[in-house]
Amino acid sequence: MTTTPLSPSLIATLPGRYYTDPEVFRQEQRHVFESMWFCAVRGADLERPGAFRTVRVGRESVLVTRTRGGGLRAFLNVCRHRGAQLCLEESGEVRRTLQCPYHAWTYDLDGRLVAAPNLTRMTDVDRSAYGLVEVALREWLGYAWVCLADEPPSFEETVRGAAVERLGDPAAVEQYGTEGLALGRRVRYDVRANWKLIVENFMECYHCATIHPELTEVLPEFAEGYAAQYYVGHGAEFGDGVKGFTVDGSEGFGRLPEVSGDQDRRYYAITVKPTVFVNLVPDHVILHRMFPLAEDHTVVECDWLYAPEVVASGADLSKSVELFHRVNTQDFAACERTQPAMSSRAYRSGGVLVPTEHHIAIFHAWLLERLGDREAPRSAGGGVGLGLGGEPG
Repeated sequence: MTTTPLSPSLIATLPGRYYTDPEVFRQEQRHVFESMWFCAVRGADLERPGAFRTVRVGRESVLVTRTRGGGLRAFLNVCRHRGAQLCLEESGEVRRTLQCPYHAWTYDLDGRLVAAPNLTRMTDVDRSAYGLVEVALREWLGYAWVCLADEPPSFEETVRGAAVERLGDPAAVEQYGTEGLALGRRVRYDVRANWKLIVENFMECYHCATIHPELTEVLPEFAEGYAAQYYVGHGAEFGDGVKGFTVDGSEGFGRLPEVSGDQDRRYYAITVKPTVFVNLVPDHVILHRMFPLAEDHTVVECDWLYAPEVVASGADLSKSVELFHRVNTQDFAACERTQPAMSSRAYRSGGVLVPTEHHIAIFHAWLLERLGDREAPRSAGGGVGLGLGGEPG
């Protein structure tokens, strides 16, 4: 197929194969998910010492534990003896140690090798050299973020910096007190689509008038096609007569204590690359974590977080949760509708971005740079360089 020269209003997207090629996904695992900070688990999910969770990060299984001292630690979920996975369960709790079910090598919650059959007879073995392989961990917004890189990038620049870049104020996101909120609802979505389609969808609102009738009733400006992320510091304002961020615009809950008057009756959205969305409204926070499993398969876990007293009171959260649950369902259906066409010859050279979507091109350029594609960005009428570069994983 020939490439049609683009009008000045249009910007080319990534070609279709960036959403379907297993080799592209493998490079993303290596150069994106395994090289950047990845939001793994909510800290409150590991309530007591001995609690653990396993999470897929790129090609690795990562084990996050609550230690006896109360802190969180992360390790590769691999026994140092013969490589068996220590924990096959997604979550669980042990009393004092983690034991490999294959040969019973045993580790404490800080990852140290403490026992193994006949280990006392092997006097030349340095136990400290055979502990679990530690993974860098930072806590922010009440979640444990892990990074598999030997030299992790700056957390302040790449994670916290996303909030500053979006809101224009380092303190703005902290005013929601997310780390002190309680989990009101969690929904896991199994999306048969590439993770980038989900990111691109979240970043724009050109589709909002078409598929989000409930959202545009609450946030009327979204019907005009401009996403909340289009302007630094801007939060979409609730419509006249809308009392709360609920499916029918009815009253929600009391404003979170530190949320300012300027933030009241507004919705803010933040994309923390590569796989986290943070949604801020006056009375709660909604946080999405994506877990890309294949080039056409992504699990999205969405948490609705409220003031602890709201959750403890047994308040009816249904109207509050239902609004964004519908948005999620509508968005993910659109992504799944798009995924099959990514392998069509009609999309071989990609599609186009209209002016209200031009900021998505920044995401594309960022990704191509991560993958080592030095031909990005593209010219308006030309194709996209398909070489991925980088070292083989």
